[in-house]
Amino acid sequence: MRSHLLNDATAESYRRSVIEGVERVADKLATTRGPFTGVTPAELAPVIDAVDLDKPLGDSSAALDELESVYLRDAVYFHHPRYLGHLNCPVVIPAVLGEAVLSAVNSSLDTWDQSAGGTLIERKLVDWTNGRIGFGPAADGVFTSGGSQSNLQALLLAREEAKSTDLSRLRIFSSECSHFSVQKSAKLLGLGMDAVISIPVDRDKRMQSVVLAAELAACRAEGLVPMAIVATAGTTDFGSIDPLPEIAALAEEYGAWMHVDAAYGCGLLASPTRRRLLDGIERADSVTVDFHKSFFQPVSSSAILVRDGATLRHATYHADYLNPARTVAEQIPNQVDKSLQTTRRFDALKLWMTLRVMGADGVGGLFDEVCDLAAEGFALLAADPRYDVVVEPQLSTLVYRYVPEGVTSPEDIDRANLHARKALFASGEAVVAGTKVDGRQYLKFTLLNPETTAADIAAVLDLIAGHAEQYLGETLVHA
Repeated sequence: MRSHLLNDATAESYRRSVIEGVERVADKLATTRGPFTGVTPAELAPVIDAVDLDKPLGDSSAALDELESVYLRDAVYFHHPRYLGHLNCPVVIPAVLGEAVLSAVNSSLDTWDQSAGGTLIERKLVDWTNGRIGFGPAADGVFTSGGSQSNLQALLLAREEAKSTDLSRLRIFSSECSHFSVQKSAKLLGLGMDAVISIPVDRDKRMQSVVLAAELAACRAEGLVPMAIVATAGTTDFGSIDPLPEIAALAEEYGAWMHVDAAYGCGLLASPTRRRLLDGIERADSVTVDFHKSFFQPVSSSAILVRDGATLRHATYHADYLNPARTVAEQIPNQVDKSLQTTRRFDALKLWMTLRVMGADGVGGLFDEVCDLAAEGFALLAADPRYDVVVEPQLSTLVYRYVPEGVTSPEDIDRANLHARKALFASGEAVVAGTKVDGRQYLKFTLLNPETTAADIAAVLDLIAGHAEQYLGETLVHA
């Protein structure tokens, strides 16, 4: 079995195996005709259940043959232009190359003696991102597994900086459209989900700063502590960006930690034309970025950035076997001193390769393309009497629903939209997401593929309408 270990003696076997795997995936990408096959859990589960993991196949070619039936054939392919579902992006080739390198070398980014140059590359990328945000020389940060972890760490730092011994008095303010990880983080931090005060949004789905100001004043009047304000730069459902300058001013007035969840909107940091939409982000105390959303990176690639690197001490723990306290005096750069994780992949290499090959303008230009596409999609929806569209997009998300002529029951309209989404997914012709707006069922396009066109959007809208009309016709006939 030593023949399967990657080392100097097996380098040629490694080369052949990886090339075969790459060729099979490349063939699949070249021949995939839709984003999904429509396979159901009931159909696929028996295929995977039939695999006996105690009876190995013996070689990579056989395992790849099997992988076709248990995964590759029925995977959901984000690169397809009619995948319009969640915040999943097609990935750029330099990042995939970086993924192959980091997996093979298998550095762990917790300590210098496990990663060496990897540590410095990650630090260089943290500095680069902080520069794009507008933070000063005291800024720092660390890569994470994703936006939820980044938000958790930001709120951990906020809790510790609040210096309150009574956790029940701490309050977090975020918009009603903020990510659910804010509530989850509050629970994990011992504050309870009730500690999060939800601030209503305006017609553009942006936090109402006037209401936020009133809630902060009420918090102080009740003897409570405004621990943190979470502003969102790119909400999951609408892509809306909260009024960052107004929120920053209120955070300063009330001594609250300002966190900006820019997991989605971070692509604007590289945008040649839209960077102004993030004005005010430089006044935040911490920022979440997900490069695996709007920087076209493979999952996972995220980071938490802080304006004052000293605040990361709240995540520091010195273990004698790993990062003893003496390494600080010796100026040994250990990233575990800043991270909630110990063992951690060298995900930063993917972004490094991307910037070294494409440059920031290249990445930002791709994100600009999908934002432009969303504007075209909004125009299509606004002009189509079959559809109601919620808000004009700031980024690349469209929330809408099919409104059939002559059908007045909100419940029937809800069911028709839900059915259309499920039927479309089952057909494999396209993938769209769904959400609720004011308790009603809506559909959602998340546009992150520059290869998607306005013609694709129009075609999918026709497919949705067809499925909804068929459902309503059958329902009304049998009513």
